[in-house]
Amino acid sequence: MAKPHLNLVTMGHVDHGKSTLLGRLFFEKGEVKEEEIKKFEALGDKGKTFKFAWVFDDLKEERERGLTIDLAHRKFETDKYYFTLIDAPGHRDFVKNMITGASQADAGILVVAADDGIMPQTREHAALAFTLGVGQLVVAINKMDLVDYKKEVYEKLKSEIMDMLRVVGYRNADKFPFVPVAAFYGENVTKPSSKMSWYSGPTLLQALDAFVIPPKPIDKPLRIPIQDVYSITGVGTVPVGRVETGVLKVGDTLVFEPSGKTGEVKSIEMHHEPIPKAEPGDNIGFNVRGIAKNEIRRGDVAGLPSSPPTVASEFVARIAVLQHPTAIAAGYTPVFHVHTAQVACQITEIINKLDPKTGSVLEEHPQFIKRGDMATIRVKPTKPLVIEKVSDIPQLARFAIRDMGMTIAAGVCIDVVKAK
Repeated sequence: MAKPHLNLVTMGHVDHGKSTLLGRLFFEKGEVKEEEIKKFEALGDKGKTFKFAWVFDDLKEERERGLTIDLAHRKFETDKYYFTLIDAPGHRDFVKNMITGASQADAGILVVAADDGIMPQTREHAALAFTLGVGQLVVAINKMDLVDYKKEVYEKLKSEIMDMLRVVGYRNADKFPFVPVAAFYGENVTKPSSKMSWYSGPTLLQALDAFVIPPKPIDKPLRIPIQDVYSITGVGTVPVGRVETGVLKVGDTLVFEPSGKTGEVKSIEMHHEPIPKAEPGDNIGFNVRGIAKNEIRRGDVAGLPSSPPTVASEFVARIAVLQHPTAIAAGYTPVFHVHTAQVACQITEIINKLDPKTGSVLEEHPQFIKRGDMATIRVKPTKPLVIEKVSDIPQLARFAIRDMGMTIAAGVCIDVVKAK
């Protein structure tokens, strides 16, 4: 019997050692041969420093710039699970890729360097992970060698990270494993470290096996956000996407919103193999009869006509403001990234400001909100958008707000006014 499968995303600030940690893990698990690492070492000083990172950062530009740009997908097995690892870029220019990666993940590793502590992208990635539904984390406190493996540095950073995680929404942050590691030297990655005898918790590898498989929401209405649409000769129109909720079967009639187009499912493929039905978590392509390629596009959502995806004329949302150079007031129209859709939406009203720690109301109808604030807002999309209430279908209620090349806020939809 195949091991249960989990999608795992790695996150954290640029240069905090994410790729090195994964390279080391793969090396110690025997997924990467020693010859490969030696080959990198032979490439001079840079090769010596980046030898483990380069296992993942195998794009030429990534080597030259010394950072991760695209999502690398790699598979590896632990005693318990079969993981697809999504190495997300920490650099802020590539945060859109990070959003794509996190939205496909069941669990995450958040990497924080012991010498640097919490940095802007640490906070941003943690907030995005929470908003995008990554419910469980392992926190790797990396580069412990640079702080002489001191317990007090670990303890102080652990409590700071725990506070930060609670603020972005992880109420259960004290349940997450916080593993002190020195990735470059392999301390505490797959084997306990003699240099940190004060630590009695799991190694990074053991912590990964403590994840639990999230239940598949098969009893919810079908929702498939469309990532791409292809026209394949001899087959026809083939939308591609990940099933978020419900079950898709060959022969089903589908409705695509917001366009309202309908068609019949003739076949479903996953990893180039035909399958009779698809369940939540499956990345699939499916052939639809009766719809032209130009009638559906990325950002549309497929569902069954008996319970079609909700098109919003406006919605109410709860957001956490991650960063903004000034302040956000009613009238602001940034881009909302909801599932695969990217739509400019106007914040028409700031209903109230909330206490990030308790969620209680601090102020009704504030004039503006700024970085660090949590608020309830009313939003009007500038064009039709599918979004669901978090109480109904959380997978399609989460979003990130982006503007000026950065993630301004992350949030969830709590109420929807359906478009007529």
